Amino acid sequence: MPCATPATTDAPEFDAAFRARLHDLFVWRRDIRRFRSDPLPEGLLDRLIDTACLAPSVGLSQPWRFVIVDDASRRQAVLENFSACNAEALRAYTGDLAQSYATLKLAGLREAPCHLAVFADHGTEVGHGLGRRTMPEMADYSVVTAIATMWLAARAEGIGMGWVSILDPAAIAVTLDIPRDWRLIGYFCIGYPEIDDDRPELERAGWERRHSAADHIVRR
Repeated sequence: MPCATPATTDAPEFDAAFRARLHDLFVWRRDIRRFRSDPLPEGLLDRLIDTACLAPSVGLSQPWRFVIVDDASRRQAVLENFSACNAEALRAYTGDLAQSYATLKLAGLREAPCHLAVFADHGTEVGHGLGRRTMPEMADYSVVTAIATMWLAARAEGIGMGWVSILDPAAIAVTLDIPRDWRLIGYFCIGYPEIDDDRPELERAGWERRHSAADHIVRR
């Protein structure tokens, strides 16, 4: 029996002008820590999550799980979690690095109007395990692609995202009362940034510089 011919659709064409604008989007995407308190427009967060779900995923497993954190007490618990972890991180530095670290603003948890936790569901049966038997971490990587997709979509809307990684994931899981099979991939502050800049804040603060692509290439 002959194989059925797959249906085809006309793919859009992306011209040089579009590619240039897309590159601008990559350049101006920033990890934001300083937010205005203005609320997001109605429906915008849902639209950004819809876009995130267009990301690729191993075995089409779509393991991303988005937890919108609106409850004030849960937000306060996250803030206290961050404060404790940040104090512990500071103790790991000495000398000039410790002084520099103490001046850094590393989260916008108080100011940002939106908190979003993103998890990978390791227990999902969607995709039937395809591509995860030898590399189960591919579920986590798939969620990261969704986050990156959402981050760019947010920037295109003039919205900033800030990744808060100075947290205890186990405590966050308890605070948000999530299933045991879910693993925290990222906790995000989302809102309008106070300023726009094409340089990372840590670079502007003198903590580190952005390296060129050539610094990260190995040929074999």
